[in-house]
Amino acid sequence: MLYRFSRLALGRLAVFVFPCLIAAPLAAFAADEFSVSAAQMQSLGVQVQRLEKSDDSSGQTYSARVVLAPGQEQVVSAPLAGVIDQLLVAENDAVKAGQPLMRLISPELGELQLKLMEVDSSSRLSQKALQRERQLFSEGIIPERRVQEAEAAAAQDAARKRQAEVALRLAGLDSARIRSLTNGSNVESTVTVRAKAAGMVAELSVKPGQRVQQADMLLRIYNPGKLGLDIQIPSARTVQISGSKGAPIVVLGRSGVLGEALSMSPSVSDNQILTLKAAITKGAEQLRPGEIVQVQVPFAGASEGWSVPLQSVVRQGDKAYVFVRTDKGFVATPVAVLASAGQTMRVTGGLQAGQEIATASVIALKAAWQGKGGSN
Repeated sequence: MLYRFSRLALGRLAVFVFPCLIAAPLAAFAADEFSVSAAQMQSLGVQVQRLEKSDDSSGQTYSARVVLAPGQEQVVSAPLAGVIDQLLVAENDAVKAGQPLMRLISPELGELQLKLMEVDSSSRLSQKALQRERQLFSEGIIPERRVQEAEAAAAQDAARKRQAEVALRLAGLDSARIRSLTNGSNVESTVTVRAKAAGMVAELSVKPGQRVQQADMLLRIYNPGKLGLDIQIPSARTVQISGSKGAPIVVLGRSGVLGEALSMSPSVSDNQILTLKAAITKGAEQLRPGEIVQVQVPFAGASEGWSVPLQSVVRQGDKAYVFVRTDKGFVATPVAVLASAGQTMRVTGGLQAGQEIATASVIALKAAWQGKGGSN
């Protein structure tokens, strides 16, 4: 009975002694340095990675909506009340500045033209009356008051004429057509609506035969060459990204599409989201307003520190460490984590280019480090 117990006791003892025999050579040379032979590295499956200094600007990946850049959209409204006579463009058509978009039949246009012709005639008469009064005054026939009254009447008629011309210009008539009216040209009832700037027709809101009121929206035109991004970022992650103006933004899955950060929204939405606004600086022709894309926002401090695999960083209390290869084994080197995204961390600390850090079986190295006088 005693013999059987001794064998059982010896078996249990071997379970605890065997790992200690394996770890016996892992003797600490300093508080955070411990020995690991090449054979032990192979047995434990320890792998290392060489530190390379780079300007890597990789960071967090977020969803973003493609939007129009500020000031790159024009809404074309009805200049007068009337009926749509003819559409000259369709949605998604590219248009040039001044290009005709549609024709509108409006009775109000005839009234505006008639008013211009009336005030033009009145202005001509008041100018002739002013010349006559000035002549009579110079001959001493009439008092100066008569000249002043004629000047006031001529000025009023001239102002009414300018007002009538502005009204016709806002209605869509060009300067040549307005001048022709003052020379006795026929009155027209059709307004040609033209594009104020080049772009692409985004939305056509009317159809032929439809009646519209003044200022009703007819269509929208946007500039496809200048787009922006509204990047949705959880408020808890903003400390890990670089949201400063000018930070580079990469649109994933679209070769050569780049942007730069403009500003971060000052308030958080109900679902705890902040909006980082960015402008597309290259490759805007590959995007369309309204679509959802994935973008990469750089880490805060992306130009400093080291990009290391997530599994290479271990925690001990409130501190982070990486294991740096030495001639004798490894040394636990404290680092500060700047940011993390996916399977990558960006850290800073007492690291140098060319050093090798452990990237696999790091937990086994941590156990050896703690068991041999490392940090508690």
